[in-house]
Amino acid sequence: MTARKARPAKRRLLASRLVVAVLVVIVLAALYAAARFSRPVALSSAAASGAAARLPVTSALVACPAPGSGNVTGGGIAVASAPAAAGTGQALLTGLRAAGRTRSGNGVGTTLHILTQPGQMKIFRIPAAPALGKHVAVHKMAGGQVPTTTARGGVVIQAIGSLAQGFDAEQLGPGGMASARCAVPRSEFWFVSPGAPKLHTQLFLLNPDDMPADAAVGVQTDSGPLLGSPDSGIVIPPHAMIMQSMDKLLHSARAVALHVTTSTGRVVAAVRETSKVDKPGIWLPAAAPPATRQVLPGLPGTPGTRILYLTVPGSGSAQVKVTAITPRGSYQPTGGNGINLLGHETTGLAIPSLGGIPAAIKISANVPVTAVVDVPGGPAGAPGAFVTGAGPIDEQGVVAASPVGRGVSAVLVLSAPQHAASVRIAQALPGAVLNGQSGQVVQIPARSTIQVQIRLPKRSPRPLGIGIVVTPLAGSGPVYAARIAASGGAAQEILPVISTPTQIQLPEVAESLVTILH
Repeated sequence: MTARKARPAKRRLLASRLVVAVLVVIVLAALYAAARFSRPVALSSAAASGAAARLPVTSALVACPAPGSGNVTGGGIAVASAPAAAGTGQALLTGLRAAGRTRSGNGVGTTLHILTQPGQMKIFRIPAAPALGKHVAVHKMAGGQVPTTTARGGVVIQAIGSLAQGFDAEQLGPGGMASARCAVPRSEFWFVSPGAPKLHTQLFLLNPDDMPADAAVGVQTDSGPLLGSPDSGIVIPPHAMIMQSMDKLLHSARAVALHVTTSTGRVVAAVRETSKVDKPGIWLPAAAPPATRQVLPGLPGTPGTRILYLTVPGSGSAQVKVTAITPRGSYQPTGGNGINLLGHETTGLAIPSLGGIPAAIKISANVPVTAVVDVPGGPAGAPGAFVTGAGPIDEQGVVAASPVGRGVSAVLVLSAPQHAASVRIAQALPGAVLNGQSGQVVQIPARSTIQVQIRLPKRSPRPLGIGIVVTPLAGSGPVYAARIAASGGAAQEILPVISTPTQIQLPEVAESLVTILH
């Protein structure tokens, strides 16, 4: 074949290839159009067409800073699970060591307890970890204003199988009173609180994983930002915990917001505030992430002025409105409207009209904000007890240890900000079966709040803690709840009831090529 004859053949070959490519593009476009405008076929034969898949929860991991500390914050741990059905599982309680070191040298920690019975609440005593001796500063941030040291104590709890379903854990103080919920490790935490010249603020960063975590802390107060993330980076070794003293940095602040983030790894962050280091003080509950709408459930019916602490993380000014959801209905309390804040500002506002009224409050703003409410009470040395934001209960909410007897009590505050709600409240003594299948059914009228006292069954022993399951019933509107632990007529700890599901829902894939070709 001559070169002159070969050229048309090559052109025909290139043209045919181009036609094939164009046809492939057209077919793909048609398939995706069909996927968009037709109902996709589910790949799983067990699920109905268009239905999202639900998978059982099989693992859970939380950590708590105080147990094993060997001082006024040390104490035990209460662990509870409420699985959907009978099954097997295990929960492993592991104590941290200084800088992640262990006697065995494997860096994982010291095994303290192993739990193998799902569907119960158990209380474990946690012995004091070996003393660290003289603290040696690991790092000094902000020109030496934030000294950082290794910390003593800390426990990691890992649950698998049925024990991970409906899982909750709380750390207990030396007297057995619940002091804080053990938290899930993540890459971001917010804390909002009052400040005072004589108030000691300690930030704990716990790394439960096998790899180092790189964390940073942002601080803003009523005077504006004091510390940014670029100035506060620190590495937390695997299976270790560090403590940062914020006293020098915050000595003149009247309101404080701490923002903990990680660039690599994840941590459990915890903040302790106390008027004296030899008093227990309070473990601040983590605030909800900034949003334009938040619900803070669990204002107790005890007397005293409520102080709303707000922080604006962005640069835009915020206009904030407060709505109280009370037994008398929903309304805007005196002082709850016309709240204006500058960007990067943290402040406290008194709302005395909410004193003595059990309630939830709804925060609405034009830009993302986060908030807590400070009420009189708390353990010795605490600036109060704190109410934080939480979401509605989905499927069920488990609270591991609610105090009953020996001069302490517990009450549930349940709120329905929108439609009427109905829930079932189940409870169980330590070692007894804990599930949400039976119990007291209560109704919450629309846009209102009710209280439910937690009581021991007749002729039962008087333990210090009791497990609770709150289950929204079919057709219920969104319900928000918190458990209040009280002593001497004052709130000691306010714990939101969060969703602790037995299953997770996978979102439907609506535009998958594999789905439409199935």
